[in-house]
Amino acid sequence: MNKEEKDQVIETLVAKFSSTPNFYITDTSSLTVEKTNNLRRLCFKRNIELRVVKNTLLKKAFDRMDADFSPIYGSLKGFSAVMFSDTVNEPAKLIKEFRKTDEKPILKAAFVEESFYIGDNQLDALISIKTKNEVIGDIIGLLQSPAKNVVSALKSGGGKIAGIVKTLSERNA
Repeated sequence: MNKEEKDQVIETLVAKFSSTPNFYITDTSSLTVEKTNNLRRLCFKRNIELRVVKNTLLKKAFDRMDADFSPIYGSLKGFSAVMFSDTVNEPAKLIKEFRKTDEKPILKAAFVEESFYIGDNQLDALISIKTKNEVIGDIIGLLQSPAKNVVSALKSGGGKIAGIVKTLSERNA
């Protein structure tokens, strides 16, 4: 790969990192071709882009970014594949699911919601992160709950009041 091709790859990575808010760096080194193809298929089905990239090119792309990605630099050793996703926890779920049949991919690092997660031990924490839509749904549910209780109380209370008024009117008659 000549210098121009490397610059092209770096610029493509910079654009991808800038446009995709979440990415995971994984180690898929010991996967067979068949297993790698299965992983790529799963990624495609879940709208996750998987790219194998040289660590030096990753580091140069991070250096060209406005943000500081230096916490990830220690993870850039050995074989690296990057998973790009618009959904915060989908790559983590995919990794966990895929590892039911294989010991790889191993999570090296992740950048999710402007936070760094370093090491494979962070996988469960990444799975538990809620997506923006899940958080909005939770908030709407919390806001609806008191309103539903008030409406329910008014409906049941209205029936009780009507019953009491009817009973009192029958007594007086």
